[in-house]
Amino acid sequence: MANKNFHLKGKGTVAVHGGNEPDPQYAHLTPIYASSTFYFDTAQQGMERFAGADKTKIYSRWGNPTHTVAEQKIAALEAHGLTDEDGSPLQLKALLHSSGQAAMTTLFMSNLSAGDKILTHYSLYGGTQELLTKVLAENGIQTIITDLRDRELAVAAIKNNPEIKMVHIETPANPTLQCVDLEMITVLAKQHRLVVSVDNTFATPYLQQPFRYGVDFVFHSTTKFLNGHGTSIGGVLLGRDLQFMSTKAWKWYVLLGGNANPFDAFLLTQGMRTLELRMDRHCSNAMAVARYLENHPAIAKVMYTGLESHPDFEVAKKQMKHPGGMLSFELKGGVETGKQFIDRLQMCTRAVSLGTVDTLISHPASMSHASIPKAEREGYGITDGLIRMSVGIENIEDILADLTQALAE
Repeated sequence: MANKNFHLKGKGTVAVHGGNEPDPQYAHLTPIYASSTFYFDTAQQGMERFAGADKTKIYSRWGNPTHTVAEQKIAALEAHGLTDEDGSPLQLKALLHSSGQAAMTTLFMSNLSAGDKILTHYSLYGGTQELLTKVLAENGIQTIITDLRDRELAVAAIKNNPEIKMVHIETPANPTLQCVDLEMITVLAKQHRLVVSVDNTFATPYLQQPFRYGVDFVFHSTTKFLNGHGTSIGGVLLGRDLQFMSTKAWKWYVLLGGNANPFDAFLLTQGMRTLELRMDRHCSNAMAVARYLENHPAIAKVMYTGLESHPDFEVAKKQMKHPGGMLSFELKGGVETGKQFIDRLQMCTRAVSLGTVDTLISHPASMSHASIPKAEREGYGITDGLIRMSVGIENIEDILADLTQALAE
């Protein structure tokens, strides 16, 4: 196990060693602490644990040693190489949840109250969209949606809605791959003393570090690229205000009951150990697929941040190490042609979700975004014929061969 005083230079090394804690039984890998509660040696020790900042050894809804290692590893990845205002290494606090939706709920409910408004943009994950427009709306919190890629529109929205307390960004966005300029929006938000949160699920901390630009919170659906193998559900909320994360955010986390479980946390930790290797392969394969589709006669449009034809190419290039493993495309024949294409696939997996080692292909209009009204969905760029592709780590010749035969007339 790496010494905590030994500086880890590479993110791949951080993914392997970051956040690890010595096990009292000398286990090489952090064990699954399958215990609902933890005993106290004395009454005084129990009192100290309840009174202290670290409540991970009381009750597993409050925290668990297996959760802690996963949280610390993600925090180490997001903070790697970054400093705070006084030049010290950036310190982050992470809270591991049972799902991305649970983590998103903690984020919003701990920061917003009835009468507040939240500013966000077009093309969000369907679950986030519904949480904002249905659950938050019923609790007196209004969502303002505009194109945050346009600074003037963002300025107008903030000016016309003084009740806005938070700006929430998903970049790259699901499933259109729209990219918001993190630096531009964060500078604007801070001028108006607004909290900024970023969904970093598509990019992962290996490709993009939103805290570099001064954002307050970062969110991940850990189910996706961080786990990488489709073996567990989870979500994580990270914040730079350690006091807030250890008090108000933690209290909402505990009271809403969205805590993770030790088994899923263990699977997540193991998955993250290969994050750098997997992401490099995801990215190189996705670029090859995007280039192939861009030149295919059956394809009307390809949305991939690594293509110069993408409207947000320059923004993605500025804030992402690589364009990522996700892309979307439209077939010229529309929805029926899209269904035929999906049915013809021989190797690529027909499934929702993303970020697994195998290539996943889905139809957002009828799957992940089916609950969004058609007119609203299409206004966000999610048309009936849009196909989303999470490019896996298979050999690229096999991915292209499957696409070729599925696209053949």
